[in-house]
Amino acid sequence: MKNQTLAERLATSNAAKKDLLAKFKARPAIDSPEVLARQSERARISRERAERAAERDQEKREEAERLERIKLEERAEAEAASKAAMVAKEESDRAMVKQLLDYEAELKSKRDARYAARKQRQR
Repeated sequence: MKNQTLAERLATSNAAKKDLLAKFKARPAIDSPEVLARQSERARISRERAERAAERDQEKREEAERLERIKLEERAEAEAASKAAMVAKEESDRAMVKQLLDYEAELKSKRDARYAARKQRQR
């Protein structure tokens, strides 16, 4: 570290202040064409970003709606298949019951015929 005198320190301080002032004065004014061009460019970029974000959001909504429609269609198809299976099972059950009733009616008619034949022989 150098031993500086007060005059040297004051001179260094004044030089730094002058440099800061020169740097500040070198900046373009707020209404200068350069600053306005930068501001308009930033605004344009910001608008484009907002538009892209809106497009992405719209695409996400459309995709979500499409997936929801597919899900609803699959659910409707599953319900229709379930109903068709239930109807087929009911038809199968009805056919089985009808077949059982026909079989029981046939057995009853055979039994009645045997009973009638036995009564006929006893007379």
